[in-house]
Amino acid sequence: MWYESAIHYLFFVLEVATIAVAVVLAFGAIIGASIKAKGLKKGRLQVTPLNKTYQKNQHEIAKEALSKSAMKKLDKQHQLQAKALTKDKEAHKRLFVIDFHGDMKASQVEALSQEVDAILSIADKNKDSVLVRLESPGGVVNGYGLAAAQLARIRHANIHLTVAVDQVAASGGYMMASVADKIIASPFAIIGSIGVIAQLPNLHRFLTDKGVDVELHTAGKYKRTLTMLGENTDEGRQKFKQELEVVHKLFKTHITTYRPKLDIESVATGEYWFGTTALSLNLVDELMTSHAYLLDQYQQEKCKLLHVKYHMKKSRFASVYHSAVKQLTKVGP
Repeated sequence: MWYESAIHYLFFVLEVATIAVAVVLAFGAIIGASIKAKGLKKGRLQVTPLNKTYQKNQHEIAKEALSKSAMKKLDKQHQLQAKALTKDKEAHKRLFVIDFHGDMKASQVEALSQEVDAILSIADKNKDSVLVRLESPGGVVNGYGLAAAQLARIRHANIHLTVAVDQVAASGGYMMASVADKIIASPFAIIGSIGVIAQLPNLHRFLTDKGVDVELHTAGKYKRTLTMLGENTDEGRQKFKQELEVVHKLFKTHITTYRPKLDIESVATGEYWFGTTALSLNLVDELMTSHAYLLDQYQQEKCKLLHVKYHMKKSRFASVYHSAVKQLTKVGP
């Protein structure tokens, strides 16, 4: 029958794709190990003074909006500000700015750790502070747990930490945000989603219909609770749910450690809220965009704004490798 041929063809395509992915991954692992063994640098740190950017933008609009005499006055003011910041760098407040745009695996955590290392190596708890512009819908628990721990290092060093959420800090993203001394958010930013979710497909019935047997051997009663290919049991499902509850409890404990005034049971339902409601629930401390916060700090003339960014080094092979994996694992047209 035509559908049997189609099924056989599908299995053939899946087999070929699996082999191809396995070859690419194995080759990548070998090259990656080789690169690591050579001790190549992982990346580089870039520090950008933001005061000059604000001054440049202010100058450009002022040329069209102000008179010549007013422009001269503004230029003189900028020169005095720049001279003051350059003359005695240690006499002024400093705000270090970090960006974290999280994906499902929190893959930016390595760069974040490097940025935190750099800041803590020089920051003065009496005058310096850190702003993290955070955007993340959440992801894997271990990845975001590590990212939150990196931010906790700043707070534990008694450096004031502010997290700004312009669009979204949900689930693991909020796990990170909760570490801050202060959380600011835009009115329509998505905040919360304090919950845990896990799902997986199960192909057992399909494979059984096709005469395919799947054997799973484990040592330890709960080494594997649910599987994609084998037959799942009610006992396994119950154990899996218990494991999710454990993670959820750890999540709630983490948040209440840093935000003890939060009514955790009323917000740890997996729901999310927009900024205005999040403020009333004590999930955030103030409604403000990161742009407004930075402009306010800039206008305090003695504050030096420094954007800190660690660029992870990617070899030419790594770029080709990741591109190949992306194409091989691509779903749809």
